[in-house]
Amino acid sequence: MNRRWPLLGYPAFLRFWAADAISMAGTSITTVALPAIAIFTLGASDSEVGLISAARWFPYLLLGLLAGVFVDRHRRKPILVTADLARGLVLALIPLCAVLDVLSMPLLIAIVLVFGALSLGYDAAHQSFPPVLVPTALLTPAWSRLMQTDAVASTGGPAMAGFLVQLISAPIAILVDALSYLISGLLLLTVRPLGPEVAPGKDIPRDLRQEIRDGLAWVYRDRTTGPLAVTGHVWFVFQGIIVTAYTVFAYKTLGLSVGAVGVTLAIGGVGSVIGATASGWFGRRMGVGPAIVLCRWMTPFGYLLIPLAGDNALGFAMLCVSQFVFGLSIGIDSPIEMGYRQSITPSGLLGRLHATLRSVNRASLTAGLVLGGVLAEHLGRRETLWIGVAGMVLQAVLLHRSAFRHARLAA
Repeated sequence: MNRRWPLLGYPAFLRFWAADAISMAGTSITTVALPAIAIFTLGASDSEVGLISAARWFPYLLLGLLAGVFVDRHRRKPILVTADLARGLVLALIPLCAVLDVLSMPLLIAIVLVFGALSLGYDAAHQSFPPVLVPTALLTPAWSRLMQTDAVASTGGPAMAGFLVQLISAPIAILVDALSYLISGLLLLTVRPLGPEVAPGKDIPRDLRQEIRDGLAWVYRDRTTGPLAVTGHVWFVFQGIIVTAYTVFAYKTLGLSVGAVGVTLAIGGVGSVIGATASGWFGRRMGVGPAIVLCRWMTPFGYLLIPLAGDNALGFAMLCVSQFVFGLSIGIDSPIEMGYRQSITPSGLLGRLHATLRSVNRASLTAGLVLGGVLAEHLGRRETLWIGVAGMVLQAVLLHRSAFRHARLAA
């Protein structure tokens, strides 16, 4: 065992890590390319931009809790492989439809909905998989490495996406993401978990309602973890508002190119890399509660620069700084929160834990994305951004005043 780099002793995790890195690199391209298709290829309004972004997360609202039960009853690896391969094929429909000149807003929304449904199953299984790849003591370092990789992909991916969109068009650029999912799925086939992927008896049909209730009770069960979940839902509502407003504000108000917007998102990826690298230190030094509360405060402080930005070099720099601070907060927060949740959650509840959080968080994000488009179109883009910033302050205050600020990592 390598004492300095203990994760190197777990080849199953290394392969999972590699597959995750490949798919994340492709996903960061689609993050830029999808809004570009809606705005520049299909001429979408502000509301339609919010709608196409929300379509990806709508299945989480409808099927999220069921997905958690399904994952807890079945092996995670087959779910991951199937979802990855299917997502690659579904995304490939976008460039195919564009080449055939049949791509439309309703068709694009339908494709994104199917893609979102497959991603729901993948995400529930993905977040429940690391506990059977590494020992419990290495979960936080494992999630730090995964978040670092995600952050690196978020750094190079958006900039590369901007270049690809301008070079070969947004629909064709998505083909790169489709290929990344196919490669990831094939690599996941080679992963061999350390132990059983489901708890004893979880592959036997039981009372569906009771299993859903058990999952909900675990997530919201006490005065410490409950506030973390609830304020997380608030965070996602206003994050959705800001994401849609930022997209139309950058493209339509400031007149930035796809490449320039990609650069601002890439700067956010740099912040995520730094944050994920430092997350272990923050978690040990400050404790789980104080570290996450700090990150929740960093988000509104970073975002308040966006509505202040103008259509000049200084404004572009302000957008970059804003995205950097946001990325830094996410990079620090996510590994600590993941490690904490998984260290205190029984294996048989992991699928429902993540699916419950994912479904409610994504439902909140979906509402925020749609609301952001409507507000931007009827109230104004800068005004909508200020509403998003105010909401981020609200969630930070609520978590700061809750009992969660005293949370510490389980021994």
